[in-house]
Amino acid sequence: MADQLSPDEKFNLITRNLQEVLGEEKLKQVLQERELKVYWGTATTGKPHVAYFVPMSKIADFLRAGCEVTILFADLHAYLDNMKAPWELLELRVKYYEQVIKAMLESIGVPLDKLRFIKGTEFQLSREYTLDVYRLSSMVTEHDAKKAGAEVVKQVEHPLLSGLLYPGLQALDEEYLKVDAQFGGVDQRKIFTLAEKYLPSLGYAKRAHLMNPMVPGLTGAKMSSSEEESKIDLLDSKEDVKKKLKKAFCEPGNIQNNGVLSFVRYVLFPLKGEFCVKRDPKWGGDKIFSVFEEVEKEFSEEMIHPGDLKASVEVALNELLEPIRKKFTSPELRKLTNTAYPSASKTKAGGKGAKAAGGGEDDELAPSKLDIRVGKIVSVEKHPDADSLYLEKIDVGEPEPRTVVSGLVAYVSQEDLQDRLVLLLCNLKPQKMRGIESQAMLLCASVEGEPRRVEPLDPPEGSSPGERVFVEGHESGKPDERLNPKKKVWEKLQEDLKISDDCVAQWKDQRLMTKLGQITCKTLKGGNIS
Repeated sequence: MADQLSPDEKFNLITRNLQEVLGEEKLKQVLQERELKVYWGTATTGKPHVAYFVPMSKIADFLRAGCEVTILFADLHAYLDNMKAPWELLELRVKYYEQVIKAMLESIGVPLDKLRFIKGTEFQLSREYTLDVYRLSSMVTEHDAKKAGAEVVKQVEHPLLSGLLYPGLQALDEEYLKVDAQFGGVDQRKIFTLAEKYLPSLGYAKRAHLMNPMVPGLTGAKMSSSEEESKIDLLDSKEDVKKKLKKAFCEPGNIQNNGVLSFVRYVLFPLKGEFCVKRDPKWGGDKIFSVFEEVEKEFSEEMIHPGDLKASVEVALNELLEPIRKKFTSPELRKLTNTAYPSASKTKAGGKGAKAAGGGEDDELAPSKLDIRVGKIVSVEKHPDADSLYLEKIDVGEPEPRTVVSGLVAYVSQEDLQDRLVLLLCNLKPQKMRGIESQAMLLCASVEGEPRRVEPLDPPEGSSPGERVFVEGHESGKPDERLNPKKKVWEKLQEDLKISDDCVAQWKDQRLMTKLGQITCKTLKGGNIS
């Protein structure tokens, strides 16, 4: 396609949907002579989320325009930015970013053979680069360095010197990657202008800069890896996507700071060339839009309901995410995800109080706090004072079986429960149910509806009573002796316990396991666990 485009057509494709371009004439001059060389860098800090599809769609434009594109995994920058990525996790996070960004590009049909991937520490620790850092630091004032990083580097009361180095390194990357232009968000504008000001002082050429708008998150503010409610992770399940979109800020007729509408504009239209709003036939049925402005106009006039817009984005978004989810079901990538982003014992690299290798978890909401065990039902009898409740005696590897009061017999026959292996949450405070104390909770999968469907969770074949159940990646944590009911630990953790589309029990997309394998249910795909 690029061979058939004129320089002006290439320029229009390269710059479409951008908020600002610095150095337009330089771009046009290069395009008259040869293909443009451009780079996009990402600091390997928090997990990439769906807003990363915005730069990915522009990278697709660059490639269609014949550009030579470099993607920089800025691992050293991640460490310099107030140690957002601890030193010991840098390598793992670079590997995670490489895998997930390649999966994103593949999901939108971008051929990887036209891209160059490079890690920052592959050249930023060289003698020449280090000398240039010193040269630059002798020219850049503290005021300019702090101002340049104000919207990118984490701002704290007592900033570290490393955060002042960050903008200068990003400027030097343009020279060492030998590019004509750098691409990034408009929040990096001050870093770009610092580069334009100081690189010529080192004897290097001034580059052009291409800036994407900042896409609002689901809460209406910037989408951020550190704000859970503002983002949808690339590995979120369909259920989580639905839940987060349902909560998203999307007032009827309001087109300002609308993250759902912005996703349509900056991701779906550039990638698909159209957008289908799915509606009930009584409200006009499905409608396909060929330009974003028509969607925006109808939404502003309240001809498109926020619920229909969210539901339509949900369908399109899941189409993009499904190949990524599928790729990350492999054991190798699951392990990489869990080791690059451990959810507990989050301490600064080398910081005081860091856990020693093999230490336990101390996160208040770590799933390892739950004492979940394999149990075997040894007897089932009717509750003497409640028609809908039954008493199950369940062996959990202790001298005496535990008594559990439940209504499971309403869904599974008494005969089928006898001698069955189940899962039990054993460290809740015992509760009396119609006069009889229930000493644990029987964990089941359920799907609401008419009728409600419930199934016991199934441990792997060959399991024994008392075997511990853990969340993949949280094997080392120790369960609490008794969960504090005032802190609602179980209630908070239970929100993220789900059944996958493969009928596997998961917590935040990480499998529930025993030493013999994963926990499953028979048929309730997408169900809850309680």
